Amino acid sequence: MDAFKLLTRSTKLKPAAAQSTATLPSTGKAANPQLFRASKVEASVGSKGKGSGKKRKRNQVDQQEDDDARSVDEDALNLDFFSSNKNSASKVSSATPGKGAGAGAENQEDGSDSEEDEPMDEVQRRTVLNAHKIKVTDMRDIEEVNGAQVQPSSEEPKKKKKKRKQEKEEEKQTLSKKEQKKARRLYPQPLVSFKELRSKYKISRRLAENIAEQGFTVPTEVQLGSLPLLLWDGAVSQKPESKGDAEPDLLVVAPTGSGKTLSFMIPVINKIVRHHHDQTEERGIFAVVVAPTKELASQIVNEGRKLALGTGVKITLMKKGMRVVERDGEKSDVLDESDAESSESVSDDKPAGTKSKEAIPVTKSDILVSTPLLLVNALSDNKTKPLGTLPLVRNLVMDEADVLLDPLFRDQTLDIWRSCTHPELRASLWSATMGSSIEDMAKETIKERKVNLAQTKSYPLLRLVVGLKDSAIPNIKHKLVYAATEQGKLLGLRQLLHPTAATASDVRLRPPFLVFTQTIPRAIALHSELLYDIPPEAGGSARIAVLHSDLSDTQRSEIMKGFRKGEIWILVTTDLLARGVDFRGINGVVNYDIPNTPAVYVHRVGRTGRAGREGGVAVTYYTKEDIPYVKSIANIIDTSEKLRGESGERSVQKWLLDALPDLSKKNKKELKKHGVKARQTSHKATDAKDDKTQRRTRISTKSGFERRQENRKKGAIAASRKRSQAQDDASDSAGGGASDGEGWNGLDD
Repeated sequence: MDAFKLLTRSTKLKPAAAQSTATLPSTGKAANPQLFRASKVEASVGSKGKGSGKKRKRNQVDQQEDDDARSVDEDALNLDFFSSNKNSASKVSSATPGKGAGAGAENQEDGSDSEEDEPMDEVQRRTVLNAHKIKVTDMRDIEEVNGAQVQPSSEEPKKKKKKRKQEKEEEKQTLSKKEQKKARRLYPQPLVSFKELRSKYKISRRLAENIAEQGFTVPTEVQLGSLPLLLWDGAVSQKPESKGDAEPDLLVVAPTGSGKTLSFMIPVINKIVRHHHDQTEERGIFAVVVAPTKELASQIVNEGRKLALGTGVKITLMKKGMRVVERDGEKSDVLDESDAESSESVSDDKPAGTKSKEAIPVTKSDILVSTPLLLVNALSDNKTKPLGTLPLVRNLVMDEADVLLDPLFRDQTLDIWRSCTHPELRASLWSATMGSSIEDMAKETIKERKVNLAQTKSYPLLRLVVGLKDSAIPNIKHKLVYAATEQGKLLGLRQLLHPTAATASDVRLRPPFLVFTQTIPRAIALHSELLYDIPPEAGGSARIAVLHSDLSDTQRSEIMKGFRKGEIWILVTTDLLARGVDFRGINGVVNYDIPNTPAVYVHRVGRTGRAGREGGVAVTYYTKEDIPYVKSIANIIDTSEKLRGESGERSVQKWLLDALPDLSKKNKKELKKHGVKARQTSHKATDAKDDKTQRRTRISTKSGFERRQENRKKGAIAASRKRSQAQDDASDSAGGGASDGEGWNGLDD
């Protein structure tokens, strides 16, 4: 009898033979990099001047045009955006004939005027954006949005201005919330092919070649919506079809693995290339990218260098000991890319104080990628001096912005934001999850800059949301499994390690995959338990590794390399790798301990199913201690399966959702800060009940008797060593006394 079936007997089981063979992410590239496919809508706008199958004239303004617009919008709203259809004809490039991967030689030379380059009208833009679940919203107040369109003349009498202001206030009061949302909605020109970056937005030729060499042809949803907004420049005649007249400050909420890194790196690199051509002033840091972890920062640098190859744009990863600010009275040196690498190695290999700070030149890289603490320490000389400024920075990018503006990193991130004093600074915040508090904080910080820095220019603040906000991607399968106890979780995980075994919920998961735990000690304990689960002929213990923040940078780097190469199959880790890190070919994610928040769950499971790959599996185990905290995760799983559109039995039953208890705000806050109480690292046994709880949540298969025997053996060994050390010390002291009394008197005659 399968013990795991006994633990999950409340779940209706399916026979293993009925399970269909899933396409694993590691088998190759996905047929379509987009998560939301809508071939029906794209076909309706595939020909210029057509909408919902009816002929239309571009400049005709009559009732028929309005009817067509409404019919196209209705079609877009009724589409199944989460269809599992893998037909490559459903790519967004079909929105305009002759573009995308299949265009080939039919495309004309860059810069040529063709009918293909004509912008879409509003109906087509709205249809394409709705079809790909892209929503662009102006985050400013209604008065600011209206003021951006009609600015009153400075010569207008004060009475008329006052009257206009009163009318606007009355208009705002009369508008309902739904009407206000509709008034803020924007429909910018979508990017239907990466070839448009060169032909329409005039990006650097070398940058466009680098994009093509990496095989990018069809943009994902976040690239389709954000690149036209960020690539607009006053030097380019093409304006975005929006209420703004310049590159905006941008908040982007897009699913994990949807290509956000490419979305913010292309505009930043292109702007710096343009600046190098137009300006002759000395070079410096023109863009700062902030990421919460070293692994994510290193990944951003690697991807950025591929895009910047041959463009003259230098990208540097922030290391300890680097100088980024030139202060009064300090020696000024120029640091190029080769010097940057040497200074990084010096700072890593030599201890602090072996090289004077004046001898280290100021970094003159164009793009600096850093974690918050490293950059703040560099700006303040490890908090010994006032915070320095970065006067040349024109772009500040915050990747995983909800973490960077969380209490853990908030002060450091805001210090970096305030240190960027250029009047034309644009800030962009990117994440798969972003609460309303983060949006409010961004708005307040922008307003604060306008007050404190008189020359700061005003730009539109836009929010771009792809898909359903704060939800998991629809192309992975979720399994929520009740394991009752820690021993049950360990049993379930061991069953996953064997390709021929299946859990009670028919989960089949092949390596490589990630295993997430709540704390570092639990990750270490789980790793030691699984060390010998893979047979020696398959690689043995070398196939399993543990990664956490207590390891050195070198150890973390080596483990990451081994996992990317396929030398490591199972990686046990904490939430250190939950955000942003991209592993190609990950077959699944195992939440050995439930996440602290729903957002953490979304990011954890987002390590699989990246770039539209099918076949990713996310398995979450929960025990009796976890039951009060499961409902929010179960709701995310239920929503994801509904959006996926699959018929049949769901992983989370309705009766389970109804039976799970709701969590109070106080408990949610405590869970977010410390995790499940029974597994907290700082939890100490104060009585017999706490001691019993600790034993119950311990990751181990050893019995209490075996543990007592081991502890006695360790205690005996330690006592023996202590006695031996005491005897050695006594003999040394006795021998030393004798030698003092019997000193050497030299050679006898």
